[in-house]
Amino acid sequence: MKRMAKLGVLAVALGLGACATTPSGVERAVSPESVGFSSERLAKLTARMQEGAAKGEYPGAVLVIGRHGKIVYAQTFGSMSPENKTPMREDAIFRIASMTKPLASLAIMMLSEEGKLSIVDPVDNYLPELKDMRVAVMKPGADGKSAMAFEPQKQRMTVQDLLRHTSGLPSGNADSNNVVKRMYAEARIGDRSVNSDQWIGRLAKMPLLWQPGTTWEYGASVDVLGVIVERVSGMPLDRFIAERITGPLNMPDTAFAAPAAHSNRAALPQREGPKNALPSIVPITTVQTFKSGSGGMVSTAMDYARFSQFLLNRGELDGVRLVSPKTIDLMAANHLPPGTQMGPDMARFEALEPSAKMGQGFGLGFAVRTEAGRNPLPGSVGDYYWGGAQGTYFWIDPKEQLYVVFMMQSPQARLPYRFLLRQMVYQALVK
Repeated sequence: MKRMAKLGVLAVALGLGACATTPSGVERAVSPESVGFSSERLAKLTARMQEGAAKGEYPGAVLVIGRHGKIVYAQTFGSMSPENKTPMREDAIFRIASMTKPLASLAIMMLSEEGKLSIVDPVDNYLPELKDMRVAVMKPGADGKSAMAFEPQKQRMTVQDLLRHTSGLPSGNADSNNVVKRMYAEARIGDRSVNSDQWIGRLAKMPLLWQPGTTWEYGASVDVLGVIVERVSGMPLDRFIAERITGPLNMPDTAFAAPAAHSNRAALPQREGPKNALPSIVPITTVQTFKSGSGGMVSTAMDYARFSQFLLNRGELDGVRLVSPKTIDLMAANHLPPGTQMGPDMARFEALEPSAKMGQGFGLGFAVRTEAGRNPLPGSVGDYYWGGAQGTYFWIDPKEQLYVVFMMQSPQARLPYRFLLRQMVYQALVK
């Protein structure tokens, strides 16, 4: 009976039964212990995730952990559809929002490797429409009241600024106290019903919130990168990513929309928040005209596990190399200059804020841990990560040869579960 109980713990820890398959070319570990995890401790993770789903903390999720090139844990939790309680499935498709950014950033680095662009170049080399963007500043007027004025860029915005979010471009927010963010909202900079040329035309009329290179401000930067990919490659962004990245890496369910035939695989949100309202998440089958490099894609946990293993392998997977190891090293290094300020609203990232205060910085597509001890979350110096506003999250720990992919559609639960997963995964890592 004791032996059977131990086998049961192992099955739960590994997610056997719930997740019987693995992505093509990614081997499953013989046991957690074979790659340095504890079966018993992984069972604690499973129990906590099951408890959260049962309590309604989140609607449903898929969690995959890989180490040393093998999947050690793959489990589903909760429901695909909170309305009819359909059990979550391993191949569920999620809107990944800002987990699109690493893919768009990789596209830029591929073009850089081909000599078609340089990340040190000014952005207006590739998008001349943005050459005259000025910086908004508030200055006291003759009546003593603050009024908006505009200054030229002291140093031209570069492609590197876009990759590391020091471009000065904010996100629009109609409820913000900041007048520039309200201007972006009123100009519908987040609108995806226009084509990329129309979108850039709108953006060109906006002021910058900060001088380029001075301040980390999460905003429209990677959308601009996506348009640069299109202009430089001569291909639409969705086609470039499909033909040059997700196709070669065998990520069949990662795209800017899922086929209508896959609508039954959509992971749906639940009502949440003080208004008990459904989060506004674009259906996975909706085709948007503007292919947002910042947040337009859909994917599955297993597809993104393949992408994570590709990054962990420093640019190669299953014999397919897309970029050199040094390019991945460059992407995963901190690119924020000493003294980079955080925009006032960036404190909303809490322990995930890429600030010196949190022992972190930002590379070319993801945040990077730079110091041991400052951040309250477990990890390693050099680990890198990012997540999506709808709840998805991943991180890669090169020191431990580890990756974690978490897919969920719950904006409310995203930060609590990112913090929880850091704690619960590392407590199960014993060697």
